Amino acid sequence: MGSFHIEGGHKLKGTLTPQGAKNEALQILCATLLTDQKVEIENIPDIRDVNKLIDLLESLGVKVQKKGPGHYIFQADEVDLDYLNSPEFHTKGSSLRGSIMIVGPLLARFGTGSIPKPGGDKIGRRRLDTHFIGFEKLGAHFKYDPKTHFYTAKGDKLKGTFMLLDEASVTGTANIIMAAVLAEGKTSIYNAACEPYIQQLCKMMNAMGAQITGVGSNFLHIEGVEKMQGCHHRILPDMIEIGSFIGLAAMTQSEILIKDVGYEHLGMIPSVFSKLGIKIERRGDDLFVPEQEVYEIESFIDGSIMTIADAPWPGFTPDLLSIVLVVATQAKGSVLIHQKMFESRLFFVDKLIDMGAQIILCDPHRATVIGHGRENRLRGIHMTSPDIRAGVSLLIAALSAEGTSVISNIEQIDRGYQNIDQRLNAIGAKIVRSDT
Repeated sequence: MGSFHIEGGHKLKGTLTPQGAKNEALQILCATLLTDQKVEIENIPDIRDVNKLIDLLESLGVKVQKKGPGHYIFQADEVDLDYLNSPEFHTKGSSLRGSIMIVGPLLARFGTGSIPKPGGDKIGRRRLDTHFIGFEKLGAHFKYDPKTHFYTAKGDKLKGTFMLLDEASVTGTANIIMAAVLAEGKTSIYNAACEPYIQQLCKMMNAMGAQITGVGSNFLHIEGVEKMQGCHHRILPDMIEIGSFIGLAAMTQSEILIKDVGYEHLGMIPSVFSKLGIKIERRGDDLFVPEQEVYEIESFIDGSIMTIADAPWPGFTPDLLSIVLVVATQAKGSVLIHQKMFESRLFFVDKLIDMGAQIILCDPHRATVIGHGRENRLRGIHMTSPDIRAGVSLLIAALSAEGTSVISNIEQIDRGYQNIDQRLNAIGAKIVRSDT
């Protein structure tokens, strides 16, 4: 188990360029299974989860050619369906939550798709019902083996239909879209997720020959086609990493320029950080966060305590609530953080309390943060990263703290952030990676 040793209290200064979006990459990579032609993708992040999925695709028989950093060509012209029954597939597929999204394209193109119960963050219940109910509405038959924990969907002739999703699941929407593009007739999906990741997936599949309209809304219409072709696609900058860098600058009183952020795809992210009192300047497609001595949390018009909650897009993404919570510990004022989607995502606050933060965990979904206003700085401690976003939040806390902190289980951080220690050290951080 690896660890970071962080010497806190240093101001950072410099430029950071966000990696490609992790959540988009996982969907886009699975979509390469929809065609036997070459699909060229740029700006793929070099992170653990994405690399695991690329390895899984290679094991399935997909030809993978690396042209340069983050630049690959994929060709799924010799997919080995027998591999789905192998013990190796069970091991690789269950180690990555994003692997669930191979089922839709495999079902659409080959009439069968299966996956072992996928892994990922331990942040609460993350059910897969939306995926398989959608496949069933398209005419597939679903089977779950409780002994082997395998999910299987089979359907030789998928047919378009109307469906109202029981939740606006991002991965569920992506999986159903990928199954529907090759189905016979028209599919309409209401209450579809409409995050930029989904918009990008639809943009890519339309370039591959799909006929998808309503992109960017929660009501998608898909006219099935007989065959998909190759295309070229570039992945967006990772908006979660951009939000993390904004929080990092505020917590460490640093001056940071964040380059090429794809501002039109950031949604509410800049405005939510502004509610915490953080100054952000837009410079073209860059964001500049100046050094701030103090930042003060706003209150509502009636004077009541500010509440920041997650919601389906275009609401605030749940992946940044952990960052917002940490940043609030050094703000002036109080805020209620309401994590609606996952019941275990706030359970890392005990580590922040040990560092000296004033946080009241109201229940599994809500925490009240009483900001120090920098009057009492956090102190370095030894802690363990429970998931990707909490891990980076703890890293930001450690960089702002007095003394040295140690974060164990940094493999969780590596799942979502590319060479984060090297990139932050280049602008003044003091992080030492240990593999023991």
